[in-house]
Amino acid sequence: MQTVINKVTGNDANNISGFDHESVPELKGRTAVVTGGTVGIGFEVAKALALAGARVLLLSRRSENAEEAISKIKSEADPTAPIVDVTFTPCDLGSLENVRQVGDRIREQEDRLDILVLDAGVGVNKYDVSADGIDRHFAVNHLGHFYLTNRVLPLMRRTTELPDTHVPRIVAVSSELHRALATTVKFASIDEINTDIGANGLYARSKLANILFIKYGLVERVLRPTNSRIVAIATHPGAVHTTQQDQFKDTFGTVMGTMMKHLTIPFMRNPEQGSLSTLWAATSEEVDQDPAKWNGHYITDPGQLNEESRAAQSPELGKNLWGLSELIVRKNLGPDALLPWDQHM
Repeated sequence: MQTVINKVTGNDANNISGFDHESVPELKGRTAVVTGGTVGIGFEVAKALALAGARVLLLSRRSENAEEAISKIKSEADPTAPIVDVTFTPCDLGSLENVRQVGDRIREQEDRLDILVLDAGVGVNKYDVSADGIDRHFAVNHLGHFYLTNRVLPLMRRTTELPDTHVPRIVAVSSELHRALATTVKFASIDEINTDIGANGLYARSKLANILFIKYGLVERVLRPTNSRIVAIATHPGAVHTTQQDQFKDTFGTVMGTMMKHLTIPFMRNPEQGSLSTLWAATSEEVDQDPAKWNGHYITDPGQLNEESRAAQSPELGKNLWGLSELIVRKNLGPDALLPWDQHM
């Protein structure tokens, strides 16, 4: 029974493949952006990148966790090493206008961007809408990241032209729960997205969107056609105990939500373990050595490719998602809201 549970949750020591935070190579001179970087998996990813020498920009909606996160990262630094370069920028991924402002600031003020980790997200939670009137799961977990990528991609393209540059990476944190949809998803209209399909369905749909965005959006539509050196990978962190389990109370009520939280936690990884697949995708030298092997793929543990669900392998769904995402952005921010995907700027 435990073996089955470990396989489903990803809480199997054999999956770790010997990769840990100490395996992250030196990143001095590189810059990383991590959404959701003040807590949970995002924090662990940001900490490892910063301690390896990268300049790290933490993006999160809630600023109250930022000071503590930065303090924790700096407290673990080698006192004989250079000063850890980590900063915080508030960003609400549920507001396209705020994403535009933050993305543009990064693109205009930073000299380079080597690593973009798309981690922030709404967990299994009840239906609600974003500042733009879109299902909050879809808006935060997918659409905000879609638009942030659009605003900073020109900077990543410029980074590929710098001397002695490693392969820049875009890593989207998805989930094996993308397989759990109990309804047919077409990504055909805003009305479809704004239909409440239950807490699990809303979360699963957004995680499916993460994989489709990487596979059929960024890689097939943008990166390969322009012969870009940038690599995009989707990851599954395993079932991880983070603050997202607190959202069970919003979805199922205080009593039932608390019970569910305490019943599931024993079978989950801690955030440090859950960060490993994403850290590997963002930093592994194996990706530098063979970018084509990993570009557009989905990994569930360090260095382990996994086959996505049938829905996540659908070019039609990928095409629909891309078109719908662009439609929503332009509907809310105007016809010129998107930067050209194939230009440096």
